[in-house]
Amino acid sequence: MRREWWVLAAAVALVWLMLRLEAMLMPFIAGMILAYLVDPLANRLERWGASRPLAVSAVFLVLLVLLAVGLLVLIPLLVQQLRQFGQMIPGIFEWLESVLAPQIQAWTGFDVGAELDNVQATLAEHWQDAGGYLAQVLGQVGRSGMAFVTWVTYVSLIPVVTFYLLLDWNRLMGSLRDLLPRGWEADAVRLAGRCDDVLSAFLRGQLLVMLSLGVIYGLGLTLMGVRFGVLIGLISGLASIVPFLGFIVGISIALIVAFFQFGTWLALLGVVAVFSTGQVIESTLLQPKLLGDRIGLHPVAVIFAVLAGGNLFGFTGVLLALPAAAVIMVLLRELNDRYKSSTLYDASLARRDLDRSHDEEAP
Repeated sequence: MRREWWVLAAAVALVWLMLRLEAMLMPFIAGMILAYLVDPLANRLERWGASRPLAVSAVFLVLLVLLAVGLLVLIPLLVQQLRQFGQMIPGIFEWLESVLAPQIQAWTGFDVGAELDNVQATLAEHWQDAGGYLAQVLGQVGRSGMAFVTWVTYVSLIPVVTFYLLLDWNRLMGSLRDLLPRGWEADAVRLAGRCDDVLSAFLRGQLLVMLSLGVIYGLGLTLMGVRFGVLIGLISGLASIVPFLGFIVGISIALIVAFFQFGTWLALLGVVAVFSTGQVIESTLLQPKLLGDRIGLHPVAVIFAVLAGGNLFGFTGVLLALPAAAVIMVLLRELNDRYKSSTLYDASLARRDLDRSHDEEAP
């Protein structure tokens, strides 16, 4: 059997295995991604003279501290702001019914008030349904203790897997390279390097950009006194995985909140100034320093990859979506380069090769 068929058979077997073991693979995939993200920090500590176990332990300790701070400080604040936002919704609907709806009806003749009543009824119904669903889920968890224990076990395995993979990361990469067929090694290492450039730019660089923008937006809105500043900053930062989506979503929410809270044009201009400052910092500092021109993943490709991965493999697919999209993008570029240098694309290349061979054969 030709080696191409072996590769195809191995790929089919891998996809089948992932479908069968989707739930169990989650902690291992998450741990692998985390180990990949922080491996450069461990390597830098090694270059400064620390042993690999000491470097890994230091990086792991930093991760645990950041996680603990996030859980103890950020989550209670977000829960409080979500509750306050829920209390603000009736006031928004009251303003829409008493101020905006009559104005729209005067301009267009369309009765928006009836539609708003339907929206309110639908939201109330869904909130009640959501409460019922939540009670059913909690009841199911209580009745199925083994499923809950399994879920907790999987989540608890993530730091364990991350630690041991990070400890042996360089050795594992060397072992994988040694397993490559000698005829494939040069091309495989070159393609792996290109994949690493794209992945490091996207996973490490884009995550840092998202974090920075979330901090800038959240801090700026909080200093302005806008309610839910931390929550809006978090939503904007997460949505920034797609360029300009975080800006559009964040400024829209912030303008609505500032309008109902302050009711002045000055507050709205302040919100615009905060988000404009974030965009300037992103375009002049964050993007060039953290991403450069290596990423090459189109926003539409990012959205498609995440949705397709979630539909195919659940949460494990979401974790694998962006790395897989980066690898596929590199392979497509490689195919494009080879196609552009082939005689199928440019027949003159065949004539050039023929002329070169004649010149070499001439005495």
